[in-house]
Amino acid sequence: MINKSPRYLMLLTILGLLATGCTSNKDIFYFQDAEDYKETDIVYYKNTIQPNDILSIDISAAMPETALPYNKQFGGGAINNTNIDVLKLRGYLVDPDGMVSIPVLGKVLVKGKTTMAIEDEIAQKLESGNHLVDPVVSVRLLNSKVTILGEVKGPGTFSFTEESLSVPQALGYAGDLTINGKRDEIMLIREVDGKRTISQIDLTTADWMGDPEYIVKPNDVLVVPPNRAKVKSAGYVGTVSTIVAITSTLISIAILIFR
Repeated sequence: MINKSPRYLMLLTILGLLATGCTSNKDIFYFQDAEDYKETDIVYYKNTIQPNDILSIDISAAMPETALPYNKQFGGGAINNTNIDVLKLRGYLVDPDGMVSIPVLGKVLVKGKTTMAIEDEIAQKLESGNHLVDPVVSVRLLNSKVTILGEVKGPGTFSFTEESLSVPQALGYAGDLTINGKRDEIMLIREVDGKRTISQIDLTTADWMGDPEYIVKPNDVLVVPPNRAKVKSAGYVGTVSTIVAITSTLISIAILIFR
């Protein structure tokens, strides 16, 4: 027979209110099935170049002076400043048609190609056109950035220079998720080749580490939604003082009932 006494019902009410703010371990822990993925092959997804990207293109040869005409010149010399902001200003901006204009060589199509493919193509053009012998070409993307919003400790837009940056590494830039972040429904907004896609990432499992979504692409947006406990508390608990007041009230009621 179910106990319907006032004290019993009040106890259930108190326990119910306290439980609404609780979150299970399954909602918090990352990569809970990591034991199943102790040793897996790493898949390297290379990012491709898009319009409005800024590239650093450096061309060299065995005789350095022969390569000077093929590099941008500033103040009588080639770029040698390592400040990333200065390099961006002096880099090659990819135009809406996906082209960059290289001194002497002219326009080169780079849209949809990896930096390695662009290096090979420019080197081939230099050799086949009898411009340089055994040229060495280095191409880097200078303006890679990812935006992270929602339940993280430090939301914002972050620049990175790595060729391969994973989603967990990117979230590390934002200081990791807060305790209120929903780890199994992180939204990934991605724009590639003129198309926008929206997908979801589940950080509680490790089975997606081989997927293309594991590696951040330039201009990705990650949105961490609040978990159930956060959403529920937002309805009736707004500040620390409110939490203290509710807790004190519940304790007082319990003392009155069970003394």
